[in-house]
Amino acid sequence: MKFPGRWLSLLAFSLTGFAAEAPRLTPLQRLQPEQLQVTHDAVQRFARERAEVPVLGAYEDFRAVLGVEAENPGQPQPVLAAAQRAGVRVVVYAGARSPKPASWLGLRDGVLFLNGSSEGEGKPGGLKLASALAPGVREHLETTAKNSEAWRKLMESFQAQPDAIFAAGSDYQSELMAKWDREAQGSRSSILGVNDARQKVRINGILFDPFEVSFRHLSTHLLLREVSEVEVRAALREGRSYVAHDWLCDPTGFAFGAVNNLGVFPMGATATMQGTTRVVALTPLAATLKLFHHGKLLTQTNGTNLTFTAKKPGAYRVEAWLTVGGEERPWIYANPVYLEESSIFSLPLPAAMDATNVTEIRDFAYTEGPPVEAAKQKLDLYVPHGAKAAPVFIFLHGGAWRFGDRGLYPPVGHRFAKEGILTVIPSYRLAPKHKWPAQAEDSAAALAWTVRHIARHGGDTNRIFIGGHSAGGHLSSLLVFNDRFLKPFGLAPSLVRGVVSLSGVYNLDIGDVQTAVFGKDRDVRRDASPLFFVKAMAPPFLVSFCQWDYPTLPAQAKIFHAALQGAGVSSELVFTPKENHIYEMIALTHDADPTAQAVAKFIKSR
Repeated sequence: MKFPGRWLSLLAFSLTGFAAEAPRLTPLQRLQPEQLQVTHDAVQRFARERAEVPVLGAYEDFRAVLGVEAENPGQPQPVLAAAQRAGVRVVVYAGARSPKPASWLGLRDGVLFLNGSSEGEGKPGGLKLASALAPGVREHLETTAKNSEAWRKLMESFQAQPDAIFAAGSDYQSELMAKWDREAQGSRSSILGVNDARQKVRINGILFDPFEVSFRHLSTHLLLREVSEVEVRAALREGRSYVAHDWLCDPTGFAFGAVNNLGVFPMGATATMQGTTRVVALTPLAATLKLFHHGKLLTQTNGTNLTFTAKKPGAYRVEAWLTVGGEERPWIYANPVYLEESSIFSLPLPAAMDATNVTEIRDFAYTEGPPVEAAKQKLDLYVPHGAKAAPVFIFLHGGAWRFGDRGLYPPVGHRFAKEGILTVIPSYRLAPKHKWPAQAEDSAAALAWTVRHIARHGGDTNRIFIGGHSAGGHLSSLLVFNDRFLKPFGLAPSLVRGVVSLSGVYNLDIGDVQTAVFGKDRDVRRDASPLFFVKAMAPPFLVSFCQWDYPTLPAQAKIFHAALQGAGVSSELVFTPKENHIYEMIALTHDADPTAQAVAKFIKSR
């Protein structure tokens, strides 16, 4: 496998910073029966205290082992069995040690086998440590083997806690970490755990480095949308990964990255510093969390989460440590998240409104009777020249139900109208000035106006689509399921030909987010949640989420998509790479944007 150009591979040795701050034991001390028992008890306690972490972002956490040096690649079955027992989903062999026959490469019984690079240029750069028993540990085992009583006690300990014996020689490599921090200042530099599993240490007939123990000792957790070769190679290339000593505790669900009003940027990503940018780490078990910036310890805390408001650009990384037998042992090493200062050059711009075949008609009042707020209860039309029975796309803007206006979205109108789609962009009353459900009521009124008037502008009333971004995705989805909003206008959801929901919200019965709009009453929040109204005979959906979306939105999109399909509703799930929640909307105005192309295809094909 060809790895990134500049990166640091970590193998079986533990890497922890500031070791002098806490007592440290020697490998020999860790191998004493009493200390092995203490370690065993600590690991058991960690397993009991560990909490499951829900998947909220675009990616799921998968355990991988890299650089496996199988003794006999012609018999890959033992590697597969060990991987399954250790919870490993991806095995990457080193160079020519790939499994034979080649038919073993690919997905087999839930484990993906990949070939490593054998040409030399793909060999890891930087420094690496072998994933094997430390020399001092092996010498102790060989010496103990000569004393029958001591050997018997050691075997009892090995049966109970083989991981602790394997890890007894693991210690912090401060020079290695310092080198990595220096590299990360000048360019992107990733950390990978390369597992040099060989099964070569046998003493008195006992195998001390079985695959399963080696796999548990060190792994690289990959953030993937699915287990596939394309996704694995992309995650390694982009630094969407972290290194962990899984023998201490399962770290699955660990999260680290930057959060601001643009979106959430996980390990390996670059975030523009907009407004308040926070660096956040979350773990499934309370640990000592240490945050570093350019090799300098910025802050540390004990618990399951760390939050730090970043003031400077650069590479930020975090380490998580666990206390075992009176000493801190390393657990997790995150790849950096990279922060850059905002500038005029880092801000994307919407496409220019240069469509010569589009006519803008503004400020149609869509309410029946006097409007409550005239400036908001209006809509604009973007009409293709010569439109005749053109498909109609009603686009509802986002803004957390509290911000936004149709006046911000002419580029969206031009983007779709120049492809022959008559585009309708309404404003609606905003919270908290206008309490929920004013926003849904206005959206329904805009739909009703469109049904009654769009034919005179060349629109086809049999091909009306509704959609929107963020809050607009929520509103458009809700209208076709919770029919109480359409009934006052004598309309039925069946008049909608399809729904386009981009990074929408579908379940508001999660915590107390957006209380300024929906309050805390669970009945009200559930009544406003499209997820709880999904039923058959609904129009087709296109549901999207982006790579660096807001928290929970990727998970909500996937859950909503699954619920639609479960009810027999046609649904297409679209992933928008390399975009955050805000820039996703700007990218939508460009002709080449994949999400915009998917939307246009969805509408024009129906």
